[in-house]
Amino acid sequence: MRQNIIVLSIAVVSAFAAGIAVSPWAQHAISTAHAEQAPLAPAVIDLNAITHAMLPKTPYPELNSRTLVNTENATINLQSGNVNKHIHAKTDEIQYIIEGSGSMWVGGELKEFKPGTLIVIPKGTPHAGAVVASGPVKALAIKIPPQGKDDIVFVN
Repeated sequence: MRQNIIVLSIAVVSAFAAGIAVSPWAQHAISTAHAEQAPLAPAVIDLNAITHAMLPKTPYPELNSRTLVNTENATINLQSGNVNKHIHAKTDEIQYIIEGSGSMWVGGELKEFKPGTLIVIPKGTPHAGAVVASGPVKALAIKIPPQGKDDIVFVN
């Protein structure tokens, strides 16, 4: 029994020492991985020339989307279509309507939109497209910070 305690103590101390030794390397590897992200490059993108059909499909049947800008702090996607009511717990979203009109749920209210409308959706706010008056609706979706794959919860 005493021998097991000694072996366990040595294992714990060894693991702790290994963690201290590996920590600087792990921090460097993580920062290098972030640094290897493609740097932001100057670009001019004609958003009016990109149609709904040109945007890749997503796992959501009514939504097409293409990432235009991707940094560690934010993403900008061009999206067209609709997604059922949902929230993002960790991501603020700002949508700028480029074309199409209708109404969408923001919080507990149905708000009308048209080209030129800016929609601010703080994290935790339920939102969804609801009624398309003319469309398809095309919008820039700015997500701060970038939305993780698990940061979408559908609500009624």
